[in-house]
Amino acid sequence: MTKIIRTAIGLMSGTSMDGIDIALLRTDGENVIERGPSMGIPYEPAFRDRLKQALVDARDLTDRTARPGDLAAIERNLTLRHAVAVSDFLYRHDLSPAEIDVIGFHGQTVLHRPDEALTVQLGDGALLAQMTGIPVVCDMRANDMVHGGQGAPLIPVYHAALSASASQPLPVVFVNIGGISNLTFVDRNGEIAAYDSGPGNTLIDQWVEMHTGAAFDQGGEIASTGQVLPTMADRYLGSPFFSSNQRRSLDRNDFLPPEIGEADLADGARTLAYVTAAAILKSAKHLPEPPARYVVCGGGRLNRVIMRDLGDLAQAQNAAVITAEEAGLDGDAMEAEAWAYLAVRSLRGLPLTFPGTTGVTAPITGGILRMPDESRLSRAD
Repeated sequence: MTKIIRTAIGLMSGTSMDGIDIALLRTDGENVIERGPSMGIPYEPAFRDRLKQALVDARDLTDRTARPGDLAAIERNLTLRHAVAVSDFLYRHDLSPAEIDVIGFHGQTVLHRPDEALTVQLGDGALLAQMTGIPVVCDMRANDMVHGGQGAPLIPVYHAALSASASQPLPVVFVNIGGISNLTFVDRNGEIAAYDSGPGNTLIDQWVEMHTGAAFDQGGEIASTGQVLPTMADRYLGSPFFSSNQRRSLDRNDFLPPEIGEADLADGARTLAYVTAAAILKSAKHLPEPPARYVVCGGGRLNRVIMRDLGDLAQAQNAAVITAEEAGLDGDAMEAEAWAYLAVRSLRGLPLTFPGTTGVTAPITGGILRMPDESRLSRAD
């Protein structure tokens, strides 16, 4: 049977809470990947403050559908912002809603407790479908947790597809340094193993914001003037998370920034940059075999201090580190592209997660389809 190639938009708002990433992808959800344009829309500081408050409001949730306090209003505002972002994206690229088959909508994670099979992403898929006139696949983590998985990471199946489509030499490790970092190992047969590897940009972002009000350390400028504080670094890297043989997904609050006064701004930023890099290499020890190459995507690849530390540490293990761009990919758009890819897989009932990626009991699909017009698109080819 001829496979249908669908045109999908992926929307990602990650744990760094810095904005919305949008990407266009034409794909069959398997081997065909045609990457299109992408863009990012930053959140203004006032809305980032509301998202940070949402993390506080969500702390005591036990029902993933509950929206106490200001969560309902934030969810609506977040969804409308995504709708505007889609409209702007279509306008900029001379596209109409009728040319888009589906939107993959991540939403904003405000709570992730895999040990309790609980994950909460703000985002109203039905409202987004109504506002854009495009079918939306949302809530792609929950079904994995119902079947015993950690609910993250979800991007590995896209990494594996990219490794084939971009002719990456195997085995290869994709490193995504977002708020939380994660690894995807693709072996010579295309089989994947993946897990969260530790804190990514979150600790540095929080540290810099505490001291300066800036959202992040642009390019590692602050970190480049400081020194690594061994005691602080050892405290983070000594976490049982790194030594445990059971890999688990992380919540933003599993690793917290240092207290004010533990270090000055530059030394704290420098130490946390080192922790981000060293955490990746410590977690890589749990991979099926030592990798020879790391392909780095996500915002963390733009921090030259993290990248230098990662390169030095990897070189000591006879491995090379390159950016996604050096591999012919787009390190900014990759997560949004993945959500477009996952949406198409969801429509076809294909697995999104696997025992080797989230610990789920068997390969499992996921996602909820929200339709502006129920007659327009079905789940199957």
